[in-house]
Amino acid sequence: MNSRIKAEGSIFNSEGFTSLIQLFKSRYFYIGFFSVLTGMALNIASQTYLHNYMSEGKTLPMLSDLILDNLPVIDLSLVYDIVCLIPIFLAFVYVAHRKDYSRVPFILLMIGIFYLVRGVFIVLTPFGNPPLFEGSDPLFNGFSKYELGVYPSGHTGNVFMLFMLVNDSVYKKIILACLIVVIIALLLSHGHYSIDIFSGVFFAYAIKSYGIKHFWMFDLSKSVEREQFS
Repeated sequence: MNSRIKAEGSIFNSEGFTSLIQLFKSRYFYIGFFSVLTGMALNIASQTYLHNYMSEGKTLPMLSDLILDNLPVIDLSLVYDIVCLIPIFLAFVYVAHRKDYSRVPFILLMIGIFYLVRGVFIVLTPFGNPPLFEGSDPLFNGFSKYELGVYPSGHTGNVFMLFMLVNDSVYKKIILACLIVVIIALLLSHGHYSIDIFSGVFFAYAIKSYGIKHFWMFDLSKSVEREQFS
């Protein structure tokens, strides 16, 4: 019995190792990884552009918000910044735990596209930060030189994207709980307008739906399936 379990374990580990090797050999992995880096760089460039825009004496409009106008301001910026990191950590754990290496390129590409789209949208129609927003907690201030550009919310968009991309119910429930906490904390902190928060969710859903239809080849398991049936 023990020898059989060991044999099955070694086969399982061998299959996982083979899948990992195939991942690093795939050009889709590097395209997905590059899209994430490019998306992050574009967001930084967009925020820098908005900073320079304001340095010229121009202003970014502050908007009225039906929800924020009826909520007290409670500084929970540290909460939403920390909680939005938990799904990222869980995504790594999920991939390693479930050995779902074949979907890593697709996961990276979807996150990368989301941030590329966000980097464009935050400068298309730039808003100022909501009134009474006090800025991020000092612990996280170093991650972004400028806190400008609000639409759509990267916090909610990224968390919801990861919620959709993991295929395990336990991980999904934890990430969904994180999403709820992030939304509540953002609203109470006045860290984003409500349209930023909920648009982040819709943007993520639209990008993921588009990706399933047009970028299926980044899911390496589906690429293998199509080759087998072609």
